Amino acid sequence: METQSVASLRTHIEPLATLSLLHLSPSTRLKLADDELSVNAYPTDCGGILYVGAPRYRIPVEADLAAIFEVAEQAGVVWLKFDSEATVIEGLPVYDRSAPDA
Repeated sequence: METQSVASLRTHIEPLATLSLLHLSPSTRLKLADDELSVNAYPTDCGGILYVGAPRYRIPVEADLAAIFEVAEQAGVVWLKFDSEATVIEGLPVYDRSAPDA
């Protein structure tokens, strides 16, 4: 492969962080699954991928997601991948799978 192409592609890398779906409230998880979030999201079978931007392009209407976007922006994360099998991130709120949204 061309070295120039590889170098050029590297200039377009955007950081992605993977985190547990448990960081989203039940109502936000449902909105993600139904593709009804207030931000750009791409639902998957086990979660979804969300665009944060650099800088953050929008503040989510969903309060739990807005707090995560704030942390992601501070960490330099451009994309978030929520996955049912992903790690719980220390310091972020965790919601019970079965708990009703407060």
